[in-house]
Amino acid sequence: MSSRPMVRPGGRSARVQAAVHAAVRELESEVGRDALTVPLVADRAGVTPSTIYRRWGNLQELLSDVAVERLRPEAPPVDTGRLASDLAAWAEQFLEEMASASGRAYVRDALLGDPDGSNAGQCSAYAAEQIAVILGRAADRGEGAPDVETVLDRVVAPVMYRILFRPDLLDAAYARRLVAALLDAPA
Repeated sequence: MSSRPMVRPGGRSARVQAAVHAAVRELESEVGRDALTVPLVADRAGVTPSTIYRRWGNLQELLSDVAVERLRPEAPPVDTGRLASDLAAWAEQFLEEMASASGRAYVRDALLGDPDGSNAGQCSAYAAEQIAVILGRAADRGEGAPDVETVLDRVVAPVMYRILFRPDLLDAAYARRLVAALLDAPA
């Protein structure tokens, strides 16, 4: 179980989190990730190092928390009017973002500082939420669609495997092939 306590939304806790996350992002761009330390982040955020240690446990858990926030989608998935093209567009964008150098670094950070698996679960939930939106639109249009877990298993999981272990074999066509195979397969 993580040493991070449950945090109430809003108030001082939210301000501290926002300040610390902003400090990490600023310092990463100014001095580089390898130069980050808890005291440096605390000083920039205007908090004590003990605040960071109490809330996040260590630098790696803090970087994991920041990475998860960075992996949160900023917009709903594109609505092209058809399930196949909606899912293909989303899969291509997901692959592109996660396979980028910064995306791979965020994935690595999210997993390295995640002793209880909650950050990995949150990253999975982000993908599942986006997929649910796409599948919900398809259902509203009367299109048959697989369930969210099937899309995670047949599209997201292979993409993540390739990102982590075979990045030289990734391109947008790979994402489109996964979606086509998913939608062409019998239920």
